Amino acid sequence: MLSMAQALDGVLDVLEMSPSSSSVSYATGVAVGVAITAVAGVAVAVAVGGLIYYNDGTLPFVPTWPGKRHHDPLTAEKWSAAFEPEEGQLLDGGSEVIYKVRKGGIEPSIRALVWPFLLGVYDLDSNYMERDVVKSCKKKEYEALRQQCCQICESLVKKSEEKQAGADQENPVENSDTRLPFVGEEDERPLSEVLPLEGGESVGLQNGSSRTAGDSQAESSSSPVVSEKVLEIDVNSISKGEEIEAQAVEDFKNWQRIIRLDAVRMNAEWIPYAESQANVTVAEAALLAQQAGLMDDEHLEPSRRHHAARLVLILEAYTLFDPETGYCQGMSDLLSPFVALIDDDFEAFWCFVKFMEVARHNFRLDEVGIRRQLNLVSSILKASDPQLYRHLAHIRSEDCTFVYRMVVVLMRRELSFEQTLCLWEVMWADWAALASQRGLSDGRRTRDRLGPPSRDLLLYTIAAAVRKRRKFILGDCSGMDELVRECNGMAGNLDIWDLLQGARELVYSVHDEVSK
Repeated sequence: MLSMAQALDGVLDVLEMSPSSSSVSYATGVAVGVAITAVAGVAVAVAVGGLIYYNDGTLPFVPTWPGKRHHDPLTAEKWSAAFEPEEGQLLDGGSEVIYKVRKGGIEPSIRALVWPFLLGVYDLDSNYMERDVVKSCKKKEYEALRQQCCQICESLVKKSEEKQAGADQENPVENSDTRLPFVGEEDERPLSEVLPLEGGESVGLQNGSSRTAGDSQAESSSSPVVSEKVLEIDVNSISKGEEIEAQAVEDFKNWQRIIRLDAVRMNAEWIPYAESQANVTVAEAALLAQQAGLMDDEHLEPSRRHHAARLVLILEAYTLFDPETGYCQGMSDLLSPFVALIDDDFEAFWCFVKFMEVARHNFRLDEVGIRRQLNLVSSILKASDPQLYRHLAHIRSEDCTFVYRMVVVLMRRELSFEQTLCLWEVMWADWAALASQRGLSDGRRTRDRLGPPSRDLLLYTIAAAVRKRRKFILGDCSGMDELVRECNGMAGNLDIWDLLQGARELVYSVHDEVSK
């Protein structure tokens, strides 16, 4: 006997046959026959809010859309054809590109070209000349931030040398290590002062130095509060009587220490995706590592050493661009894909900045952003799978804190490098579709099987991943510890396109209910 899912697949497939009158009659007859065959011998089913429940409603069944969608990414050929040849504008404002990425992701060879458009670094309506202007300005801004980082590092080295010289005079001990660009590691105080800017302006800095993923400072907006003027520090003015500037530099030092440690620990998953970086020479890697102030990294192969150095340089710049967030452990995981696929540091930096306009909420000290997302995952499970939700409530886990790590680093630890790229670029395409109201439908079907875009596609994907483990959770999980172990065990065992299909179906089915 056909299953209900097969029956629905057959009904929709047949109804998509030729629109001629004879075909319609044939389709209607076959569709009814298939449906009757499918439900024969099955207990009464009731459709509720797009979900179908058997018997007493304890066993939810979300109808899968016809067949398993074929993974059909945006190709290099289609990307080139999407532009007007003379002026370089996207022919339809990017609608076809956005829809294609939402449906199937991006071919690896063109990711570095497409990502800046999806993230908003380049406007979808821009032409060649306009993008060149933006690129030039963004490069200068990044270089100014890097210059400021170098000035701070020089001041820290100078202070370290002065402190060591004073110590040697009091207690002469041979000590030739002058490489350390920071001192005073025992001072872990959070910075709540302000850093003066040119012209008397100031920007608030609120941060600590020993945070882990999920920790950061509260903010009131979705993007960093940063003056349009480039931050400037007169390193020669740092003295005992100027505590504000000294504390600002001290805070940068603490971020820098954690960044360097995290950068050296990054794995090598990205290497197959970055041929030019994978082939750097020992000399090139050593030079960049020296510029980044890396230590204890000589054991790394040149490609990983080079990658770690780039992470340091870009993350240092980000702490000055967004001092309210600074740096938290976990941010290097979010930056690594950009560094791997984008050769120019300034372009990788600005893509990361755009990404962090949303992701920075994951690093607030009060965890308001994280709590909102966990609550939404809980609401999705409650609406789509009441039985599973009731079990989670029974074991006091309905707050969904067991998916905390998935939310904080956007499933980076649960997915392979390639799967992470697929998820993130599909997610960015949804963001671009909502922001531009483009790429919402392919215009060829009365019922767009892709469904509406969602700002929270990640959370629907996480909910879909949890539902994949519903049998184990219902039968064997009796507490939070078991749930956390099960979620951590998902790493390397997930099919991202299967999850995305499940996430799309959840968006289609329960979005209106959970958005109330």
